Amino acid sequence: PTQVVPGADPSARQLCFAWGPAEVLVCETRFGRAGGSRSRSPSRSQSRSPSRSQSRSRALTGSVTDTGEGAPGSSRVFLVRRDQDIYIQTLRKLFNESHGIFMGLQRSEDELAGKSRKAQLVQVSKNYRSVIRACMEDMHQAAVSTRDPALQGQYSTQVSILSAMELIWNLCEILFVEAAAAGPLLLRLLDWVRLHVCDVDSMVREVLSSENPSKHKLFWNVVDVFVLQGRMDEARHLLSKEVTANPTSMNMYKILDDLMKKMPMPSLGNTQTLTELELKWQHWHEECQRFLQDGTFASNPHMESICKILVGDEDAILEKKELMTTWYHFLVTRLLYSHPTVKPMELRFYAQSSMDLFLGGESSPEPLDMILMAAFEFEMHQVIKECSIVLSNWWFVAHLTDLLDHCKLLQSHNLYFGSNMREFLLLEYASGLFSHHSLWQLGVDYFDHCPEFGRVYLELHIERIPLNTEQKALKVLRICEQRQMHEQVRSVCKIMAMKALRNNRLGSALSWSIRAKDAAFATLISDRFLKDYCERGCFSDLDLIDNLGPSMLLSDRLTFLGKYREFHRLYGEKRFPEAARLLLTLMTAHIAPCSFWMTLLTDALPLLEQKEIIFSAEQTYELMRCLEDLTAGNADKQKFQEDDVETTKVEMLRLALARNLARVIVKEGTVEGS
Repeated sequence: PTQVVPGADPSARQLCFAWGPAEVLVCETRFGRAGGSRSRSPSRSQSRSPSRSQSRSRALTGSVTDTGEGAPGSSRVFLVRRDQDIYIQTLRKLFNESHGIFMGLQRSEDELAGKSRKAQLVQVSKNYRSVIRACMEDMHQAAVSTRDPALQGQYSTQVSILSAMELIWNLCEILFVEAAAAGPLLLRLLDWVRLHVCDVDSMVREVLSSENPSKHKLFWNVVDVFVLQGRMDEARHLLSKEVTANPTSMNMYKILDDLMKKMPMPSLGNTQTLTELELKWQHWHEECQRFLQDGTFASNPHMESICKILVGDEDAILEKKELMTTWYHFLVTRLLYSHPTVKPMELRFYAQSSMDLFLGGESSPEPLDMILMAAFEFEMHQVIKECSIVLSNWWFVAHLTDLLDHCKLLQSHNLYFGSNMREFLLLEYASGLFSHHSLWQLGVDYFDHCPEFGRVYLELHIERIPLNTEQKALKVLRICEQRQMHEQVRSVCKIMAMKALRNNRLGSALSWSIRAKDAAFATLISDRFLKDYCERGCFSDLDLIDNLGPSMLLSDRLTFLGKYREFHRLYGEKRFPEAARLLLTLMTAHIAPCSFWMTLLTDALPLLEQKEIIFSAEQTYELMRCLEDLTAGNADKQKFQEDDVETTKVEMLRLALARNLARVIVKEGTVEGS
């Protein structure tokens, strides 16, 4: 039922709403048309301001579908969906493939320990990132190929969101999952920047593809980018082209090339200690400063600028702000040339100062900036909270939190209403999947791995799945039966039985009611079968009725239906004595409905008229008693008197019974006399 917003003025327009499993129906009643204001899902927090054009973070906290234009005096209806992203076709890969990774992670929980387990978790994280990147590439391709501007904008937005998701996930992988130590940490951060700050790639391609790269207007920008990202071999290669074109700078080039070549870098192996690295780096740093102070590069501003970057001059690095594009690129460059042995817990200080220096009060941090800052500060819960607010669906936070939980990083964090953060987010994500016509099947597995409330959520959501087809109903039924969800099994069967009955598919309706073990409904359908038989003179769905087996004991009426069909089968096989005994049993056992007695007695007529005597004297007396019981009631008596057909049937039955009794007496008397 639609509800009115509390406190609304009854004389004015009112906003009404009705809750669904994963969406809200909002409409405006009474006067005028609805305003253009957008409603949002109550499960989302308020989003932050939209990001810069270069930023990847976009707040998409709900989707509103307007069902039509309103005119004065009419209402407009809006559908507010909780997770609009699950309806985007190109994101299906993200949901489907990540489901397999998630399930693999749950199964492998106790298989490995120590370093092997850590390597396994890092690989799982990389698998998630590869799925994000694959979806991002598909979305980019879709944006390029479409001619619809609206769709192009939608795809481009999704590319930005997926790019931000991969950026955040990769950083969390480095800091939390892999937990890189001082030394290797810087190498991981450099890889992170090179992978995600790719705005310069087109510029590099343009310069390198020109006939004379050293004369290109962007040549020195490309060299600077390589230096800023620690790509020394590529920077040296480009500089060699400059020397070829300008031999007068040969001496400066050799010195700068030697400095870049000798720059100490951390190693991923254990080939050197941090102390050795610091000593080598300090010696190299002093050498760079000495050349700079001596004015070795004074005649070439470009090379001098590069040398200033090598010594970690913050002003010189900030001059290349446009090339770095982001404060976190500035942070990694700053660490590379000033603090290469930075420890994980020191990152927070450098991150905050780098962001302040880079933004310089010209602009405020965007949501993406705050998420990355929280990661550098090792505030995992804040990262998850901010992502829940900013990102447009629960996929990211649910899977990231599950991974961090397997890393034993969230064990102590329980929410005040009884569940832990991992389970809460998985429940939210799976609930969103259940609003989709096919993705709901993935949601089942997510609920299965929520030990606290997963089963309760599954029971509630599975009852709301629209059972459009019998195939879908069988899928739902199999899921419920595998989990011993008996109430839900009965509910599904009852729904399908009722649908089949409304469509006059009696066989299917009976099959579903038997599966539901619903005696009352089975009785109702059995009555419909008997009614159809009375009207048409034959049974439908004979295969089902012939193979009821023990199921016919579900209700007396179903038992009667099965036995009555057996009577017809015996009669058809000319097994008349057995058919007669069964017919009499059906009447004397009182499982046949009274309204059907006349039909049973009429079925006895052909047996009474057989040349061979079928009914004994005792059986004939029983049939007579049944006929008199049927016609004795006042209502039945009046009915038989008013209906000529029924009167004729009664007279024929009495005559047939009397003749059969006479034949039996004569036969029995003859036997006794002999």
